[in-house]
Amino acid sequence: MKKPHHIEKKKTHTNSRQVSEKKNCMAKLLSNPCRNSSPASFSSYHNDNNYINLCCSRKINALPSITHFSKWAPRILARIQRRRRFELRSSNGYPLNAVSLQDEGSAANSQTEETQLSDSGKGDSTLSITVVGASGDLAKKKIFPALFALYYEDWLPENFVVFGYSRTKMNDEELRNMISGTLTCRIDRRANCDEKMSEFLKRCFYQSGQYNSEEHFSELDCKIKEKEGGRPSNRLFYLSIPPNIFVDVVRCASTQASSTSGWTRVIVEKPFGRDSESSNELTRCLKKYLTEDQIFRIDHYLGKELVENLSVLRFSNLVFEPLWSRNYIRNVQFIFSEDFGTEGRGGYFDNYGIIRDIMQNHLLQILTLFAMETPVSLDAEDIRNEKVKVLRSMKPLQLEDVIVGQYKGHSKGGKSYQGYTDDPTVPKNSVTPTFAAAALFINNARWDGVPFLMKAGKALHTKRAEIRVQFRHVPGNLYKRNFGTDLDKATNELVLRVQPDEAVYLKINNKVPGLGMRLDRSDLNLLYKTRYTREIPDAYERLLLDAIEGERRLFIRSDELDAAWSLFTPLLKELEDRKIAPELYPYGSRGPVGAHYLAAKHNVRWGDLAGED
Repeated sequence: MKKPHHIEKKKTHTNSRQVSEKKNCMAKLLSNPCRNSSPASFSSYHNDNNYINLCCSRKINALPSITHFSKWAPRILARIQRRRRFELRSSNGYPLNAVSLQDEGSAANSQTEETQLSDSGKGDSTLSITVVGASGDLAKKKIFPALFALYYEDWLPENFVVFGYSRTKMNDEELRNMISGTLTCRIDRRANCDEKMSEFLKRCFYQSGQYNSEEHFSELDCKIKEKEGGRPSNRLFYLSIPPNIFVDVVRCASTQASSTSGWTRVIVEKPFGRDSESSNELTRCLKKYLTEDQIFRIDHYLGKELVENLSVLRFSNLVFEPLWSRNYIRNVQFIFSEDFGTEGRGGYFDNYGIIRDIMQNHLLQILTLFAMETPVSLDAEDIRNEKVKVLRSMKPLQLEDVIVGQYKGHSKGGKSYQGYTDDPTVPKNSVTPTFAAAALFINNARWDGVPFLMKAGKALHTKRAEIRVQFRHVPGNLYKRNFGTDLDKATNELVLRVQPDEAVYLKINNKVPGLGMRLDRSDLNLLYKTRYTREIPDAYERLLLDAIEGERRLFIRSDELDAAWSLFTPLLKELEDRKIAPELYPYGSRGPVGAHYLAAKHNVRWGDLAGED
């Protein structure tokens, strides 16, 4: 932007003073936005040479009009404070840069994306969110409630609309009635809940149409433009639909309903294919209509609070980083268990199984975050580059390092539970695993020889998701006689419980008070619900907000997806080609016995079966 003529002529101030004035101007505005809210004060700022000079910079251009200052300044300040969560230092003392609002790893689109993100902050622009598959369970139970929570907490821009799109015939009011029952307010701010809910529902609209109809998406585009009112627009599409119609929807949306004045992004739900071949084909087809920067592959487990805290725990606490290697860690366990079966999803589940549904995405993603080297910064591309390095350092799974199981019917407490094949939507001769345990290894200097054990299953004795880090025995332990022959009781263990009851705790050994020498194993426990009174946001809230802001740190890149599938595809093909029968285990049990033998093979005991948790 060219400076005003009178500014160029005025050179009475020194360069150093001008630089200093520019740096402090915005800090003053944001630190006390109400102080300069009157028209007169705005006028005085506007006529000040330093303010005009500052407004010529790219950052000020990205801000809304100053006439709406009292509305947008608190939001901008809140977002800056939110970003400060990530302004950490690495273990070697060098600063880690704050998360950028754009994907700097994509040179081809970085300049365009930057301009579009600047537009998204303007007071006269509109954010249009379209939930494709709006009548489905995921949309009703997760996506619409997450959008309302963001609105309730003032995270969404001033001008936004939400559209539902599906084949179901309904009108705007019927959509609002459908989703209103699933909307909830934060427990610490219930006073204006009904008012906020009513305001949110007024911004929700519906368009019925076929998923492969460009004509119907053109009608959707007309309705969106009507609500946008001629303002610059950014559009986000959430594909809450089966993967076999992803490409049709993306084709229609990109050709008929893309934004012409801002960015267009598409959130894609898992599964991303069934194997390497189908995943690569899906990626190839999506990229006919979208760039990589526009595709946000969502894995909601990456939005979990404890998964987010994993990197903070490791990289901002000196006590952990030196221990994070084969020298001190004996094994790492990633455990996912559900205490219910397929419950009506048997038809869908039978096409994928527990390995594709949980292990290849949720658990593997957590593993890469756990095992990655320190990234150069907290920028999305730097983190995702390190995750890909971990995946490429791992050898594909072998059948001898995997146990598969399937739950069978069982009676307990006078109640009968159906087996997996008793589900009428599941073939009677199905060999699809509902349980799997696997041992994986990372062939690099940090983790060579350390077994990373995964375990995931349905219809087990409890519901939990956790990371368990078991450390090595103390060399020449002076107190080993006090533990008897079971040295595992003397092993320190760090546990990150993702759900339920989020917690971080460290198992240590200590002396029981008294005259004798009796040792006990105790927990240093951080239980979130007792330490933090504020309710933990749902993972979908975090991920939706990141997609709106263009933050890709918690989304999966195409080469990362390809590397993940390359680990599991040979195993999956062998299981299916040989029709290997899974080991049966009773509904509500701890899983198949083979999982214990697998752990023992690698000199490991499952931490969740110790009876202490």
